[in-house]
Amino acid sequence: MNYAAARHNMVESQIRTNSVTNPLVIQALEEVPRELFVPKQLRGIAYLDEDIRLGGGRTLMEPRVFARLLDGAAIAKSEVVLDVGCASGYSAAVLARLASTVVAVESDAELAARAGAVLAELSVDNVAMVTGALAEGDASHGPYNVIVLEGAVAEIPQTLLQQLADGGRLVAVVAGETGVGRGTLVLRTGNTFSSRVLFDASVGPLPGLQAKPGFVF
Repeated sequence: MNYAAARHNMVESQIRTNSVTNPLVIQALEEVPRELFVPKQLRGIAYLDEDIRLGGGRTLMEPRVFARLLDGAAIAKSEVVLDVGCASGYSAAVLARLASTVVAVESDAELAARAGAVLAELSVDNVAMVTGALAEGDASHGPYNVIVLEGAVAEIPQTLLQQLADGGRLVAVVAGETGVGRGTLVLRTGNTFSSRVLFDASVGPLPGLQAKPGFVF
């Protein structure tokens, strides 16, 4: 299979046609070999416009939704990003091309090891892999200019919001009581958090992120 051609077709048919306008996001998606981050038997469908099951209840977010979240985050090359639930590492590899440093948190030790191996194979040297609870993020490397949640959550934990720098942005698919997922952008200004819905989306859930009081959309 010609993966480079499949990757280009993904960008042209799924990304450019779905309101993604940031050229750096488009370029990163064009460059990162998504097929290396899925099980070998699934590489033939690595570029389909759907979530891909990685095992253990984890999924790789569909390209269109992931790209729109990154487009909304407007990541600058000088910024530090927290990638929550990086799973097999694909999201971290893409973010590494957009930011100065990426801290990738994964709760599944096996997935984290696999992600680290592939990132090393691709010579991605600006990603720090951290194994731990997703809802806790990684305060030791914060605060972060941008936080990206790699799956749907019912509510965004205060723990993660507090790891945003002043002026920082968090993007996630929030599925509230109705079950309808919405790509959401949260902006921190001082101690105030404001949010707006960017688009509707349906993606797999991010495990370990329980709904907590205090910040409900």
